[in-house]
Amino acid sequence: MASHRQRRLLAFSGAVVLALTVAACGGKSEPTSEGKLDTPECAAYKDYTGISGETVTIYASIRDAEAVLLEKSWKPFADCTGVKIEYEGSGEFEAQLKVRVEGGDAPDLAFIPQPGLLEFFAKGGKLKAAGEKTKAMATQNFSPDWLKYGTVNGTLYGAPLGANVKSFVWYSPALFKEKGWTVPKTWDEMIKLSDTMAAAGVKPWCAGIGSGDATGWPATDWIEDVLLRDQGPDVYDQWVTHAIPFNDPKIVSATDRVGSILKNEKYVNGGIGGVKSIATTTFQDGGLPVVQKKCGMHRQASFYANQWPQGTKVAEDGDAFAFYLPPIDPAKGKPVLGGGEFVGAFTDTPAVQAVQTYLASADWANSRAKLNNWISANKGLDVANVANPIDKVAVGILQDSGAVFRFDGSDLMPAAVGANSFWKGMTNWINGTDTKATLDFIEGTWPK
Repeated sequence: MASHRQRRLLAFSGAVVLALTVAACGGKSEPTSEGKLDTPECAAYKDYTGISGETVTIYASIRDAEAVLLEKSWKPFADCTGVKIEYEGSGEFEAQLKVRVEGGDAPDLAFIPQPGLLEFFAKGGKLKAAGEKTKAMATQNFSPDWLKYGTVNGTLYGAPLGANVKSFVWYSPALFKEKGWTVPKTWDEMIKLSDTMAAAGVKPWCAGIGSGDATGWPATDWIEDVLLRDQGPDVYDQWVTHAIPFNDPKIVSATDRVGSILKNEKYVNGGIGGVKSIATTTFQDGGLPVVQKKCGMHRQASFYANQWPQGTKVAEDGDAFAFYLPPIDPAKGKPVLGGGEFVGAFTDTPAVQAVQTYLASADWANSRAKLNNWISANKGLDVANVANPIDKVAVGILQDSGAVFRFDGSDLMPAAVGANSFWKGMTNWINGTDTKATLDFIEGTWPK
């Protein structure tokens, strides 16, 4: 559940409504859109004509400080074209979006983090198909892997927006240097390193899956990441669509491989306790022993950079850094697990289509990236505009032509499984339930 989990890290209570307006200058009348588009500073927006004075509403889960950065990112576009963008962020986005759409109060655009939710609206006839300009812009800037998550029955409805990468292992560069350890490039090297750490008296892994009502989700990420490496993307796709059952032998294999780490008392839970302590440790605290040099490694997404104590230097020569979770068979490519948002349109006026197109552009991606703490799979994103060192690594992974990206599996599954039984099942598994009983339980909850 990358999408809404990531937002929990950033969200605070209350909704924020932000409006971008074209400012009047010194009491003079505002120039026309076309007049502004003729100026050098507006050259990038010369194709977005005829939308001056129009209003486009956007609804999403992004709030507070992150919403302010959104405002800044598209302000030049709004100023130059004369379009007014009214943004609203909500902590109850998923539930309220359905209420608003069914009540005839849909926003013009929504940033939808779950492909399954986008599909729900598209199949219900609520979403508008992306216009030709949006489709062309998205096709130019995003890989087929990304476009398919915004596509329903062959029609593009949602152009990709932001992204996050989950296939990371955090470690302490200082501890590695002190012990003479090197970053592993393959799964076998990582397991060998784990054994070396254990022999040296350092628990190689630390983890926490506690997250209130969503307890268990970090363990589902482990399963998804390892399944991509253990069985490959085709099996992963069959699994998330239930073309093969949840308790298929292939899923058993991947789960047991995860268990060889997370349920191994020799490996976990460094600086915290035994295996069962993983279930009672919050995901925010799960990796902290890394910087305390009490554990060697912590598998968690790029956004975990926000969880280190204040003053922690996140860098290759700093207090904490991360490496790509290695493949089991490098010859099969680079599996990447992650998440993101898609811009869906509930109306299709020229102004709405123009904003949707702009948000799929490299120009907007770079504008937002320059403001920090954000990445995208947009191929036009210049990594030089990304300040955070882990974000730089993540962009490199997303732009790697050898990478095989797959969206967070639980976000693609029915909510009864992906946001319920999968979480509960993995929590019970950590607490001692065996793999067969766990996967049988989850399989039994799949909607008929």
